[in-house]
Amino acid sequence: MSSIGTGYDLDVSTYSPDGRLFQIEYANKAVEAAGVAIGLRCSDGVVLAVERMLHSRLLVKGANRRIQSLDDHIGMASAGLLADAKNLGNRGRDEVHNYRDSYDSPITVQILSDRMSGYVQAHTCYGSSRPFGISTLLAGVDNTGPRLFCIEPSGVYYGYHGAAVGKGKALAKTELEKVLAKEGGVTCREGVMEVARIIHLVHDDNKDKEFELEMTWVCAESGGKHKAVPEDLLKEAEAAARAALEEGMEED
Repeated sequence: MSSIGTGYDLDVSTYSPDGRLFQIEYANKAVEAAGVAIGLRCSDGVVLAVERMLHSRLLVKGANRRIQSLDDHIGMASAGLLADAKNLGNRGRDEVHNYRDSYDSPITVQILSDRMSGYVQAHTCYGSSRPFGISTLLAGVDNTGPRLFCIEPSGVYYGYHGAAVGKGKALAKTELEKVLAKEGGVTCREGVMEVARIIHLVHDDNKDKEFELEMTWVCAESGGKHKAVPEDLLKEAEAAARAALEEGMEED
């Protein structure tokens, strides 16, 4: 069968003879071309981080954030098309408010992931729409503990201890496996240091533009709320990441 979508990629509801939906594959390519996003489930919370590319020197520092808050205790990071992420974030906040109105309690991360994945999957069923060009990491701490889920453009979602999406995700996943293999697990403070190191490791200075490291967490230190990692800790993590990278280059 042909590997190109000639005639079968005109709308998302048309299957190719070998059962493929080419528009979903195109959405996955949009994700793979974006800066990496990483989620790490720690012993006392979760950490989210993204590699935010600086496409222009005229951009204001901190503009065009790729991590959003959906509820007090839930954050969302994405890799792919920023406009699609904003749209899905708005949908997520609507689901949070509807659940609170209906049940008078905060939504769990899994229920929110299930509802949002259904919305994403609905955009793969009708010719009048297109798939979301993003992979989404949902993370938070609820009554079941720290949780981390990844929603793909097809609408499928899985729970993870550590997840990476976007450019360089293969190397990032390998490094996350090493971190999670440590005895006793890692705390969120340790997770911040590790995730910063991984993002600097997967960033290719020769090919990629400069980037900003955006990082948030939900843990006891943040009061159980989804908040940005404190500036002093973030700077310490970036400095340690650069030092580790330089040390590794010297050893090579």
